Order: sequence, then C-alpha cells, then structure tokens
Amino acid sequence: VQLQACGGGLVQTGGSLKLSCAASGLTFTWYDMSWFRQAPGKEREFVASISASGSRTDYADSGKGRFTISRDSAKNTLYLQMNSLKADDTAVYYCAAKLRATQAPNYWGQGTQVTVSS
Repeated sequence: VQLQACGGGLVQTGGSLKLSCAASGLTFTWYDMSWFRQAPGKEREFVASISASGSRTDYADSGKGRFTISRDSAKNTLYLQMNSLKADDTAVYYCAAKLRATQAPNYWGQGTQVTVSS
C-alpha cells in the first residue's frame, strides 16, 4: 500500500494550496480518508476526514470554513483545498486511510511540507 502526498510548498499568509494524496495497493472505496498535520514541536493533529462513500466530511475547528476535503474514486486520490492560509497552518501534512471497522488509520502517507510565511 502506498499513499503518496504532494502539493505542499511555501505560500504567503492568505494564500491557497491544494494537497493531493494518490493511493495505490488498496481498494480506495473501502477506506475513510483523512488529513493530519504535525507542526514542529507539536503532536500530530487531525485536520479533516471524508467517509469512504464521500458523503460525510468532518473538520477540525482550525480548518472549518477554510479547508475542503474531497476524493476522486476514479483516480484513487484524496484532496485538501486550503484557503486563507495562516502561519499556524505551517506543518507537515499527512494523509491516512482507515477501514470503518478500525479506530486508528491503517495506512499513512509520507507527508508533504506546508509553510506559510507572514
């Protein structure tokens, strides 16, 4: 199984980025998908999730109204559109795949760095 995250980079405050996570080696439509992030010196935290069917999404308060999670099952790809970025959004962003029957993610991607400069 591989979860290949990309799309990170350096952006100014107020800017936008769209992260992608290409999944392979698994049946994409079986998995709830999520984005997490980890800032320097901090623990990894939940950002957003989307159900296996795509019908349900959840967001951490930090991203509500600014971030949009989506998935394309035809491309086995997860996305995170991030708008109005703030310096506090600076972190390594990870995608994760979780079967509904499990509590913790079954698979993690390698992470993509997002840096927001003020």
